[in-house]
Amino acid sequence: MNRLHAVRRTLNPTGHHSLWLRYRAPYHWPSTLAFLSARCIPGIETFSNGIYRRTFAINGQQGVLEAKPAAGNHLHIRISANGSPAIPALIARIRRVFDLDANPVRIATALSNDPLMAKLVAARPGLRVPQGWDACEQAMRTVLGQQISVAGAMTLAGRLVARHGQPLRVPTPGLTHVFPTLQALATADLANLGMPRSRAATLATMASALLDQPDLLSAGQGLPTLLANLCRLKGIGPWSAQYLALRQAGEGDAFPLGDVALVKALRLLEGPDAKLAERALAWQPWRAYAAQHLWISLAD
Repeated sequence: MNRLHAVRRTLNPTGHHSLWLRYRAPYHWPSTLAFLSARCIPGIETFSNGIYRRTFAINGQQGVLEAKPAAGNHLHIRISANGSPAIPALIARIRRVFDLDANPVRIATALSNDPLMAKLVAARPGLRVPQGWDACEQAMRTVLGQQISVAGAMTLAGRLVARHGQPLRVPTPGLTHVFPTLQALATADLANLGMPRSRAATLATMASALLDQPDLLSAGQGLPTLLANLCRLKGIGPWSAQYLALRQAGEGDAFPLGDVALVKALRLLEGPDAKLAERALAWQPWRAYAAQHLWISLAD
């Protein structure tokens, strides 16, 4: 077995599973935890005292997981569920959400050939690109986030969950639902969430597309193919397609050029005449990580 994917696991008498998932050091945990904290959807996620909690449903099985960094290059996961959850499927999702399979030394070496990226990498060694829990949830997050702030998008997502999500069978403080299913979203009336009707239509379009094409946002199909297929959908432009490639398909070279925050970050770092499209050429094939460095640099 690959040592990176070896899992330590315990099961206590109350039915709670504890997992310790390995990753390659370094890992810049403050950035990942800050990213997750700012994007908690009310009802399905919380973040407090360094612990990320979320609800899930896999194969009809509901549960709650807790995640926090642990000693020895491990991420500690605690899972509570009614019955026996699909542990291998959960591990695969968690590894992807936290980008545990990244090779930070390889990525840093490549990016550090550029002076700006060398500076940013040194400031946050082991920065990861957090990814979505699943294709449905990340697609909805991306569409809800079109042209509004992160806080605004999370408010809309909370309304979506409250109106169309499945109630959590065993409520936990701060956690009340699991995210809506594709089937529910494809047929739901989404026009009353407080956003333009065109965006509500795009939510339904994405849900229907994912029902028809379950592999639409799967990894490994190649960035050009993925972008072409997404941009054929009404309401999905280059920014949304690149962002979905970055956050859900795990494409290491995805880069949403039209992102206003990326433009702002670069100009703050290199002056008002800096051209994002030109500078980004030097960051291939790890532009997704370059984008994450630029976004997080705005926190400075």
